[in-house]
Amino acid sequence: MHSESGEIMVGHTRRYQYFFIPAFLLLLLLALPGAAPASGSGDPLPGWRDGPAKKAIIDFVDRVTKKGGPDYVPPAERIAVFDNDGTLWAEQPFYFQLAFVLDRVKALAGKHPEWKNKEPFATALSGDRARLDRLNHDDFIKLLTATHTGMTSQEFQATVRAWLQKARHPQTGLPYTGMVYQPMLELLRYLAKNGFINFIVTGGGIDFVRAFAEKVYGVPPERVVGTSLKGKWQIKDGKPVIIKLPQLASFNDKEAKPLNINLHIGRRPILAAGNSDGDLAMLQWTAAGQGARLMLLVHHDDAAREYAYDRDSSIGRLDKAWDEAKRRGWSVISMRNDFARIYPGAGK
Repeated sequence: MHSESGEIMVGHTRRYQYFFIPAFLLLLLLALPGAAPASGSGDPLPGWRDGPAKKAIIDFVDRVTKKGGPDYVPPAERIAVFDNDGTLWAEQPFYFQLAFVLDRVKALAGKHPEWKNKEPFATALSGDRARLDRLNHDDFIKLLTATHTGMTSQEFQATVRAWLQKARHPQTGLPYTGMVYQPMLELLRYLAKNGFINFIVTGGGIDFVRAFAEKVYGVPPERVVGTSLKGKWQIKDGKPVIIKLPQLASFNDKEAKPLNINLHIGRRPILAAGNSDGDLAMLQWTAAGQGARLMLLVHHDDAAREYAYDRDSSIGRLDKAWDEAKRRGWSVISMRNDFARIYPGAGK
């Protein structure tokens, strides 16, 4: 994930000899592995194939960071927002937080014998994929509030981290944090290096994503905006704590995304990246601002290396946002054509 470059080191006792190395020998030394930066190290996005999407990103960053240029944006205003599921990491065959929820239902079932005959818990415990596929939004909220509450955010995040260490994707066998997209990791680093402030604006739980966002994406917890539950302040064992309550505060999807961007960030982004209709309002909100803007829409069209789905998918449906992107000339990222590699640990 990181490029490396070597150095030529000359011992201090014979340092003078360096100046008498013949030119051809010096060139030979520089050509040795590790003696100089690897070929292509000047490419800020090596995991991206050359094409319109990569060019649009680099051109945009050049424009908004060029002091004195007509599109220059001060660093404090270089806000970039990213969806998580399907944009920064995979989301098939189901949202990864759902896998966590189902495992939590099983772990807590011993304390709740009534769940065996109560929906949606009975379905969650069944392990029947056909039944699980029929769970709707309200079912997910019931499962989420039952398994994510009665503890502090810190206790919950510790539970998430422990789960992430052991859990594996059912199809690839990779840890879920190993199914982040290498090109998007590069994009986050590239933007940060150029003075952008990256935020994750996700439909996933805010505390769930905060548990790993800084380690995996380099995005600190205060820059994560997500679905949230209500909390209660209380004194526990002589110390003040905030307990997560089984009440939904905000479901951060669709029109809620720009509302929560306005609430939590307070600045309109100049760059937004998403992959589904759930991100359309966030992209529209970004596009409506003045000055240079960049809207990125990830299209999952690589069944060989990842997944291929769009208009008819029940997960990450890309329909209205696809039409809007085409109509307004937003940058559509083809995973098949634009991503040279999908996952960090994968060879393709």
